[in-house]
Amino acid sequence: MADVTLRGVRKSYGALEVVHGVDLDISSGEFVVFVGPSGCGKSTLLRMIAGLEPITAGEVSIGGRVVNDIPSPQRGIAMVFQSYALYPHMSVFENMAFGLKLARTPKAEVEQRVREAARILQIEPYLDRMPKALSGGQRQRVAIGRAIVRNPQVFLFDEPLSNLDAALRAQTRVEIAKLHDTLDATMIYVTHDQVEAMTLADRIVVLNAGRIEQVGTPLELYREPVNTFVAGFIASQRMNFIDAQPEDGGLLLPGGRRLPLAHPQLPRVATMGVRPEHLELASAETAQFSGKLAVIEQFGEYALAYVELPGGETVTVKLDGAPDLQLHDTIHIGVPVEAIHLFDAEGRALR
Repeated sequence: MADVTLRGVRKSYGALEVVHGVDLDISSGEFVVFVGPSGCGKSTLLRMIAGLEPITAGEVSIGGRVVNDIPSPQRGIAMVFQSYALYPHMSVFENMAFGLKLARTPKAEVEQRVREAARILQIEPYLDRMPKALSGGQRQRVAIGRAIVRNPQVFLFDEPLSNLDAALRAQTRVEIAKLHDTLDATMIYVTHDQVEAMTLADRIVVLNAGRIEQVGTPLELYREPVNTFVAGFIASQRMNFIDAQPEDGGLLLPGGRRLPLAHPQLPRVATMGVRPEHLELASAETAQFSGKLAVIEQFGEYALAYVELPGGETVTVKLDGAPDLQLHDTIHIGVPVEAIHLFDAEGRALR
């Protein structure tokens, strides 16, 4: 295990800068997830840590050693890619042992390391199989096993579940979480999937356009997003953002309803945020706003109702069970004051 430190890390391609002065401290044994939309710089940042991408400026340290000029094989890292990158003409055992054999590791040690990794990943019955005889999930476990046998200081994962179907993603996600608990290793994991980030991470690093927006535990980001970008990105359903005009000790909402609200920064409020799961059906008399049901998605244990407000905005309401609602019905929505997030005109959270 080792800690990883980034100081002022930048990456440019000619005149185009894609990573802008990232500072980050990752503790030994921590599971940190880089999350953000496509093109935000998360994979580029991971590849700079791995030594697969040169650093334009700044420093990357692993275990207290600056590794900017140290080749990737000597950094004490192991990387698992989105593609399994298995040799099709080699068995599972040979694929997992290949790096150790190149390093001239004694045969008995190779055998011990491969079989121990196979035991941890529950792929012992497949060691003699060829990759073509494996499922996608099994191939990904072989790729992870190839990383484990190297006994790295840091594991790097670059969207390792993207090629799997939904059921296999969920299963492999659990296996990776168990793996971290078993190995107690430092892991840095890149994904665009908020569910993966929320369920796997000790801490999440939210990236946007090559900059860190916020770093925190999953619950910190869920409960206290620093801006509308983080609030809209974190969680399986994005936060609703509603234009709100401060008025007489409250907020004027679409449709002309007024929400009483005591907040020291009320005059600066430009946007009200509330998550779909915190909204609730209400009566016409008690609702904060009402609208027409445009779409309803039924998931069995819950439903997502998309409601068009009078001003043209659409809010998403998450409802337990399978509510009996019809398209174009008028829906009345209540807003619990304690669930509200407030943002200024620049999208910054108001505390």
